[in-house]
Amino acid sequence: MERTKNYTTWESLPDTLTAQHISLFLGISRRRVYELFLVHVEQGGIPNFAIGASKRVEKSDLKNWIAQRKEKKF
Repeated sequence: MERTKNYTTWESLPDTLTAQHISLFLGISRRRVYELFLVHVEQGGIPNFAIGASKRVEKSDLKNWIAQRKEKKF
């Protein structure tokens, strides 16, 4: 049985992320990640792009998205 890899640091994440990578890293459900993919970026959604039916996120875009969320908190 294959173990799920723990993504706990930026270095452990691949350059192009799936919803599964993001959910493991942020500790939220994959469903919530997909919901955030549907929200427009200006409204707080995670920037993403499609490869066929799959959604992907550049690691740098996720990093920027998290930084923006932190700034809006204050």
